[in-house]
Amino acid sequence: MEAEAKAKSPGGATRLRILNHERKLLQSTTQASKANLVVTKDGSGHFRTIQAAIDAAARRRGSGRFIIYVKRGVYGENIEVGINNNNIVLVGDGMKDTIITSSRSVGRGYTTYSSATAGIDGLHFVARDITFSNIAGPLKGQVVALRSASDFSIFYRCSFVGYQDTLMVHAQRQFYKWRNIYSTIDFIFGDVAVVFQNCAIYVRRPLKGQANVITAQGRNDPYQNTGISVHNSRVSAPPDLKPVLRGFKTYLGRPWMQYSRVVFMKTYIDKLVSPVGWSK
Repeated sequence: MEAEAKAKSPGGATRLRILNHERKLLQSTTQASKANLVVTKDGSGHFRTIQAAIDAAARRRGSGRFIIYVKRGVYGENIEVGINNNNIVLVGDGMKDTIITSSRSVGRGYTTYSSATAGIDGLHFVARDITFSNIAGPLKGQVVALRSASDFSIFYRCSFVGYQDTLMVHAQRQFYKWRNIYSTIDFIFGDVAVVFQNCAIYVRRPLKGQANVITAQGRNDPYQNTGISVHNSRVSAPPDLKPVLRGFKTYLGRPWMQYSRVVFMKTYIDKLVSPVGWSK
C-alpha cells in the first residue's frame, strides 16, 4: 500500500509516493530506545557528532532503515551521507531544538556544491524535526544549508536557514512537508522532481540593491519530467524584511535554464511578491 503526495511534479509523469511504513515512521515518536544509534552533545549517547554516526551506519550489515536519533543541541559540523549509504533516517527533537550548522561559503573559497552544511546522496534518506543552517551570512555569496541528490528523499518538519542558495535540490526525486525555509536569492534551486507541501517560505532582507528570488529551476531539456511544485504553502516576510518591504523586489522565481518549470498552487502569496510574479 502506498500514499501519494497530492501535489505531483509539473511534468505530470512523475508522482512522489510515501510508503505506508515511511509515513508511520514520520508520524511516530522516535526516542533513543528505538534508534539504532544516538548522538548527544554531552557524550551520553553512542557518538558526539552526527558524522561519526553516519560513518558507523555506512559500515553496518544489511540495507534496511537505520535510525539515528540526534538529541537536542547545536551541532557545528558539516555532514555527508555517501551515495552507497542508503536508508538513513535522522530524527531530531524539533526544528528549534536540534540544529546542524556551519559557515562554509563561496566567499571563503568553497564551491556552491561544497559549501553545503549537509550533503545527502544515499537513496531513501529521511530527516525529521531538524534544522539545517548555514550562518555564513549575506556577504559571503552562495551559502548552501542542504544539498540533496537522494532519490525518494523525505524532509518532514525540518527547517532550512541561509541567505543565497539555501536549498540545493540537486538531483532525483524529493519531497518536503511541514517545513520552514528562510533565504533571499534562489532559495530553492536545481533540476529535480520535487514537491513542497504545507511549507512556510520566509523571504529575508537581502543586501542593498539585491532582489529576492524564491526559485531557480534548472530544466534544460523539454523531455525532462522535472520541476518544482509548491502546494498548499505560504510565502511571507519575516520581521527583518517587513519594515523595508518597499525597498526590495521579490519574485517567485527566475528561468535559470531554457525550460525552467515551477508551479505555485493553492498557496498564500503575501503582498511582498511583485505583481509580475517572475523575474526575467
